Formats: sequence, structure tokens, C-alpha cells
Amino acid sequence: MLISGENIETRNRLSDFERRIEDMHLEFYKYYTGEERRLPDMQKFERDILLFSRKKIMDLELSKNLDRVLFKFQNRKKIWLAWVEETRHKPKNKEE
Repeated sequence: MLISGENIETRNRLSDFERRIEDMHLEFYKYYTGEERRLPDMQKFERDILLFSRKKIMDLELSKNLDRVLFKFQNRKKIWLAWVEETRHKPKNKEE
């Protein structure tokens, strides 16, 4: 019973991380398009997910799910950093 309880908790945390990745993607997109002026806190999220990933996961399915979520985060992080870099190099006045 204890293992299945841990598995449920792990599954819920992974779902939460995936939802937070999607939410953060929208926040970065709003920052990139100029709708939002404040840069989302990616570093706190990265610390959270890395701390969680150090936890030993015995269930193979959950372990693969963690790998998938980490891979998704790394891909999105590349996109976010590119958007931030582009935003910093955009001219302040949009004269088109």
C-alpha cells in the first residue's frame, strides 16, 4: 500500500510539473509578445524539478514519465531563453 501511495503522489507531482511547464510557456510567450513586462521565474521552477528528479523512483512507467517531463522542460527552456534573447535585442519603439 505504501508504494502505491508514493506512486500516486509521484504521478500527481509529475502532472503538476507538466502543467507548470505549459503555464510558464504561456507566461514566457506573453513576455515575448510584450503583453507581460515581468520575466517569469524559471530558476525557481528549475530548482523544484531538479530536486524532485533526484528522488529515487522505482516504478518504470513513472521513471519514464519523469524523463519525458525533464526532456520537455529542457526543450522549452531553450525556446524561452531564445525568446528572452530576442526580446532584449528588439528595438524599444516598434516602427514598422
